[in-house]
Amino acid sequence: MRISEAAAAAGTTAKTLRFYESIGLMPEQPRTSSGYREYPPAAVQRAAFIRRSRAAGLTLEQTHQILRLHDTGAAPCGHVREQLEEQLGAIDRQIAELTALRAEVAQHYRAASAGSDGCDAREICSYL
Repeated sequence: MRISEAAAAAGTTAKTLRFYESIGLMPEQPRTSSGYREYPPAAVQRAAFIRRSRAAGLTLEQTHQILRLHDTGAAPCGHVREQLEEQLGAIDRQIAELTALRAEVAQHYRAASAGSDGCDAREICSYL
């Protein structure tokens, strides 16, 4: 199939497929005599995997590591599980940081809402 068909089947764009080829995530596909790239089902499957990996928050480098394992004939599922565990930890830390930030902002907002409309000119702003 041609690049636009392959991209649609993988849930991505032709531009993205070209980018993945340029950075080595996808092998460059052979061209027909008329110059069009031909994408086999395996290329579509690989592109869809990359999309799912990115949607899970894995970096391009992490995705590349997984694909290198696969390309050597190894099953990368254990490595994927470790990457996902690390990703969950990072997300949990971000949630904790955002929760703390929200509490801080809410405290300042409550103080600002309860305060008068006039600020002390000697301060930048008494709400912060």
